[in-house]
Amino acid sequence: MISDLATARPGEADAVAGQARARGRHHLGAELRQLRQARSLRLEDVAAELDLVPSTLSRMETGKGPVKTTHLIAMLSLYQVDDPRQRTRLQNLARDGRLPSWHDNCRDLLPAGASHYLDLETTCTSVRSYAVHAVPGLTQTDSYAAAAIAAAWPGLTSRQVRDLAALQVRRQELALAARRRLHLLLDESALLRPVGTAPVMAAQLRHLLILTTYPAITVQVAELAMPRPVLTCPFTILTVPGSSEPDVACHAGIRGQITITTRDADLRALHHAFTALTGAATSPGNTATLISNAAAHWEQQARHDH
Repeated sequence: MISDLATARPGEADAVAGQARARGRHHLGAELRQLRQARSLRLEDVAAELDLVPSTLSRMETGKGPVKTTHLIAMLSLYQVDDPRQRTRLQNLARDGRLPSWHDNCRDLLPAGASHYLDLETTCTSVRSYAVHAVPGLTQTDSYAAAAIAAAWPGLTSRQVRDLAALQVRRQELALAARRRLHLLLDESALLRPVGTAPVMAAQLRHLLILTTYPAITVQVAELAMPRPVLTCPFTILTVPGSSEPDVACHAGIRGQITITTRDADLRALHHAFTALTGAATSPGNTATLISNAAAHWEQQARHDH
């Protein structure tokens, strides 16, 4: 993967490095956990052998943190991994996991778990997301993103808001460039709730309408007048290729922190919820009509305000 950085076009190296970091951490963490469990070793016991606190080892196994070479060598010895090719492959994954990523300049502004989420999103092949309060970040315009961020974190400076809004736009650019499969389900209230001014809302919905025409993007709306087969908080399911744990479930907490899980029970519940919700939502054609009508409403509101 390091070689890919040398052949990346200008402006793409940060994305390639981010993909390598996400892939390296996710795959290495899952494999290290399997190796530990195959030896019937407790996380606490291995952490003690490495002179680490259990939470640090847990971050390595869940892909949330990098694995130092010294720690990796110690674990491979403890797990009796003697195959030179396997050791080299795992060492390469660990090296990739220490690469910089495209969003590192905003690391200090991001809530807990967000950096790990963005790495996974960069390398995933598909995103399935249910959004309630606002239009999903992967589809936001710069102005809408700035308004949403300012509302969510009122203590930020205008410069910090601009930086995070630019990050949202960059997420979208990377997803479109990779032709990532997006299946986005929006609660109708996200189309009607004012985030920013009426012109901001109108421009956002017109942009969303354009995105619905992309072959890799499916947008549906859960109408307010229709009953919900499932009541659930917003969530996202990412599919990460080439892993023993291909699906990752994510949801945001009250302060914006991102919780990420690969637990089978959680994934089954969210897969069921997404299938039920999309089955009861609008068809793509009716979705475009709903979004167009909502955009026309905000355009009329903008003319009235003017």
